[in-house]
Amino acid sequence: MKLEKLYDKAWDWALDLGPKIIFGLIILLIGLWLIKLVSNRIRSHMGKNHVHSSLEPFIISLTVTTLYILLIILVMTIMGFQLTVFTTLIGAFGVAAGLALSGTLQNFAGGVLILLLKPFEIDDNIVAQGQDGIVTSIQIFYTVLLTFDNKTVIIPNGKLFNEVIVNVTREGRRRIDFEIKLGYAADVDQVMDVIWNAIKTTPNVLLDAGNRVAVSAMEIDGVKYQVNVWAAPGDYATVKFALNNKIARDLKTAGVKLPGM
Repeated sequence: MKLEKLYDKAWDWALDLGPKIIFGLIILLIGLWLIKLVSNRIRSHMGKNHVHSSLEPFIISLTVTTLYILLIILVMTIMGFQLTVFTTLIGAFGVAAGLALSGTLQNFAGGVLILLLKPFEIDDNIVAQGQDGIVTSIQIFYTVLLTFDNKTVIIPNGKLFNEVIVNVTREGRRRIDFEIKLGYAADVDQVMDVIWNAIKTTPNVLLDAGNRVAVSAMEIDGVKYQVNVWAAPGDYATVKFALNNKIARDLKTAGVKLPGM
């Protein structure tokens, strides 16, 4: 008699849960196939759009993991499992992890945004966080600069993305500005001719970019000449030093009295 009751209960349980389990397994198989399909589509789409190599595996991994978790929760719900405790534990863990890793998550978010929005790229010259250098590496959590005095600077992406970034390279050219102050004894036309000749004969000056020489101010002790010339970003320092040196030598050769002489 007891055996018959046990059999009846088992049969009732099978009738009640059997269809749910079978349906849940079907959903699981379909879900796994769809996740694989989505993963391949994302990988193909990112390849066509040239997404940064550091970002591609992360996006795929995050998407696939999230879909797996949602699929497991869906299947367990269909099969009749109670998920109240499970979801509570996940929520509590998420809050604790968020508080513990707030700085790391900020750097991570900054890295993702930098790789997606591309305010700068590898080999760009940028000025940020008080540092001026060439970008040698862009990682998920930090960016590496090589300064012009050969120092490696590692900047957390959270700080980098939330502050002003000056991209010196992006426009393809950079203007060099400086002033020259000479006494009133110097002939203005002669000085400007010397400066223009120096500009035209200095290597790597962009001659068709709207260079300018003008008197910018007349003060009690002399005249100020403003010089604006253009050069490629990588040639900025070289052109600036070469042009200053050439102007100084050419003015002296032309007999123009320089300050302090």
